[in-house]
Amino acid sequence: MLEKVQNSRNALGLIFMLPAALLLLLFLTYPLGLGVWLGFTDAKVGRPGEWVGLDNYIYLWGDSVTRLVLFNTIFYTTVASVLKFFLGLWLAILLNRNIRFKTFFRAVILLPYIVPTALSAIAFWWIYDSQFSIISWALVKMGVIHQYIDFLGTPWNARFSVIAANVWRGVPFVAITLLAGLQTISPSYYEASAIDGATPWQQFRHVTLPLLTPIIAVVMTFSVLFTFTDFQLIYVITRGGPLNATHLMATLAFQRAINGGALGEGAAIAIAMVPFLLACIMFSYFGLQRRAWQQGGADK
Repeated sequence: MLEKVQNSRNALGLIFMLPAALLLLLFLTYPLGLGVWLGFTDAKVGRPGEWVGLDNYIYLWGDSVTRLVLFNTIFYTTVASVLKFFLGLWLAILLNRNIRFKTFFRAVILLPYIVPTALSAIAFWWIYDSQFSIISWALVKMGVIHQYIDFLGTPWNARFSVIAANVWRGVPFVAITLLAGLQTISPSYYEASAIDGATPWQQFRHVTLPLLTPIIAVVMTFSVLFTFTDFQLIYVITRGGPLNATHLMATLAFQRAINGGALGEGAAIAIAMVPFLLACIMFSYFGLQRRAWQQGGADK
């Protein structure tokens, strides 16, 4: 029996995957299932609660704060993801060229991504401080403004401030991943297009972009997922303020469930995020299908 297992690739594969499967079951499947269950109950901290069906979701649909937070989350995710994509693509193209100290710049660009999120959030909290902001101080000294900017005191200032912090932290991930994709493109494509008289823009549009599309689909899917579920950056910098202007779905779920004690309501908010996340995963899946075309097979 043991010899048969050792000679079976399928059996050995299952055995090697078993520890990972158990960890996923314990730390992913069980919490997700518990969250789904709690979303249909009126559970509070200290008591299990009773089944209430869709009451939590109906209440959240009519809750003005929840609708505002949904707008915040979509706006935050859309603007931050678009900025990270264009800045990351620009940096990737720049670092893919033969420039001096290229290796040094590639290492430096990773610094914002490897710094702990809470630490970088605290740094931005000081940068945005209404009295000690280095940005306001520099602008006043240059004569651009005459009084300090209240970055976190007004709703729209706070929204754009946290978006800037998220972009600063997320651009390195997009840039390095797209740079890896650019280096897989054979220089012969550019040489052939140059012989045909293609301009740099035409080379980018008809060579770089199509071949980079599968990588873009994957990296932007992960970027959107990370941005949509952002918690640490928002919680450290603004705690959702002012006037709930920077609350996201993740931070509101934490506030309602942990700080407010309404576990059922908080779980319902968290579970409401799942359809959007599944849509992002499906987008990534269909984007990956283009790899067949990239490798010379049929494009699905």
